[in-house]
Amino acid sequence: MDDSGLPQAWEVRHSNSKNLPYYFNAIDKVSRWEPPQGTDTEKLKKYMATHHSASQGLNTARPEGKIRAAHLLVKHRDSRRPASWREAQITRTKEDAMSIIKGHEQKIRSGSTTLGELATSESDCSSARKRGDLGYFGKGDMQQEFEEAAFGLQPGQMSTVIETASGLHLIERLE
Repeated sequence: MDDSGLPQAWEVRHSNSKNLPYYFNAIDKVSRWEPPQGTDTEKLKKYMATHHSASQGLNTARPEGKIRAAHLLVKHRDSRRPASWREAQITRTKEDAMSIIKGHEQKIRSGSTTLGELATSESDCSSARKRGDLGYFGKGDMQQEFEEAAFGLQPGQMSTVIETASGLHLIERLE
C-alpha cells in the first residue's frame, strides 16, 4: 500500500470522458469507480483530497433551461448502489446515514464549513472531487426528488435533507 491507501497494483487514474478519477489495477487491467476491497479508506480520503479535488472555475454562460448545483451524498445499505469512492461496501443503516447528514447540515448552516469543503472528503458521490459540483443539468436529467429540490432553490440556497434511491443529499444551487 502506498500513500493512497489502495491495495498493491491499484492506482488512481483520471477519466478524460467523465473528468473524474477512477481506480485501475495495472496487473489485472480492471478499472472501477469505487475503491477495491482492502482499501484503507482514511488514507484514500486524505490522498484524494490532496491530489484529486479541484475547485471549479466560473462558467460564463448558463445553458438554456439548465441550472448548476452541488451536493453532498450520504449513502446507506439500502441505497441503489451501496458503494462509493470512499467505501467499497456501505453497511450503515438509513438512520445512521440521516444522523451523519444532519450533522453535516448543522456544520454548514452554522457557517463553520461549506458544502463544497465537506463534500471533498465526506460525500459518497464521485463529484466529491469537484467539491460536489454536478455541473449543469436540466429537467429530466436527475432523479425526480433531487430535481424538484434543486430547481426549487435560488442560487446560493441549500436544501434540507433530500432522499432519493441513491441516498440522502444536501443540495446547494450554484447557478
